[in-house]
Amino acid sequence: MILPNFLIVGVQKAGTTSIYNYLREHPQVYMSSVKETNFLEKDWENLPPEQQNKNGIVTLEKYSELFAGVKDEIAIGEASPNYLFHYESSAARIKKYVPNAKLIVILRNPVERAYSDHLMHIRDAIGYRSLLEQIKYSSHKSFILRKGFYYVPLKYYFTQFGREQIKVFFYDDLCENPQEFMQKMYKYLGVDEEFVPNTANKAQVAKIPKNKTINHLLKRNNILRNTAANILRTVMPVETRQKLRERLLDLNSQTKKQAPLSPEERQQLIELYREDILQLQDLVGRDLSKWLVVSS
Repeated sequence: MILPNFLIVGVQKAGTTSIYNYLREHPQVYMSSVKETNFLEKDWENLPPEQQNKNGIVTLEKYSELFAGVKDEIAIGEASPNYLFHYESSAARIKKYVPNAKLIVILRNPVERAYSDHLMHIRDAIGYRSLLEQIKYSSHKSFILRKGFYYVPLKYYFTQFGREQIKVFFYDDLCENPQEFMQKMYKYLGVDEEFVPNTANKAQVAKIPKNKTINHLLKRNNILRNTAANILRTVMPVETRQKLRERLLDLNSQTKKQAPLSPEERQQLIELYREDILQLQDLVGRDLSKWLVVSS
């Protein structure tokens, strides 16, 4: 049974999809066919059906099938950014199944991470509270906000696995010089670090809807959408219907630059994360003071 010898354990909205693709390009690296397997996140088999892993990967056998295509690759891995968020259960399962795997953590300014996550929820018509409302009324419940607290999860991983088994990278470095960033990751994984991936291709470029009502109608199940679908089904093949929907979504989209994070939102988020950022920079030995600048 072949299992991974490295894992990208976090975090969401920190370029992990692009990195996953760049790793797949390397001839000495094998990545699981499913990006976010989430298998090591929880003991899925003992959860009720409604709480099961949505991708169906709930057993070790199913998980190992993702690596059945391995040939002579040196580095075998997967990327599930929620492993850092669910750090206690994930660390326990990593120890159980792949105790010697190299662990990769990619961290992003938590303010920008929260903003990007929030935009994704708007795009997918999930939730309607603004970031300010989440900070004021539900910061302890909001997954969007909670995922930006890195200090405790990372410290826990260091305690469980030792620093030598964990490599921390930063999203800022990926944006500044993606080639150099990937070469450092290749070196850590023990593969040819001179390989040059096509970093011109960036996955999941953030877009948000111009009109939330139209977006909701196109994204979520509702009477109008279902009625239109039933009518079109009689005159249009499924691929054409899907392309039409994608075209309508694209026409109703704009880049995140057209909906920037307000100074008030940034200030509130900085204050929310300030203590965690200060603890984190001591933990990893990197100056993160720019994460605390309102005008950044």
